[in-house]
Amino acid sequence: MQRFANTLQSYYIFFTSLLLIAITALSLFPLPELPKVPGNDKTHHLLAYATLAFPVSYVKPKHYLWVLFSFLLWSGLIEMIQPYVNRYGEWLDLLANGCGIIIGFLVGRIASRLIS
Repeated sequence: MQRFANTLQSYYIFFTSLLLIAITALSLFPLPELPKVPGNDKTHHLLAYATLAFPVSYVKPKHYLWVLFSFLLWSGLIEMIQPYVNRYGEWLDLLANGCGIIIGFLVGRIASRLIS
């Protein structure tokens, strides 16, 4: 477990950037129809943004709350752009993203305290 903590501490910017790029690309890539995957669309949003928020919350760098808030702003921007790339922008998706960020924050902080 300590190895995980050390790796995350060292590479959290890389992991977070990779996740943000993946979420952005998957959110803006035009699709003729949504893929058939288990779960609900809102659940996918919640899990994606919880995963995005986890490394930042775990490491807790300076101004980490601003970083998490910027994730919420970014997700809102994605929702506004989606109608222009043959996707559907929904405000409930933004709500799910926000809930995911909060959950990722809480899990990150709990994990950080438990591991250290």
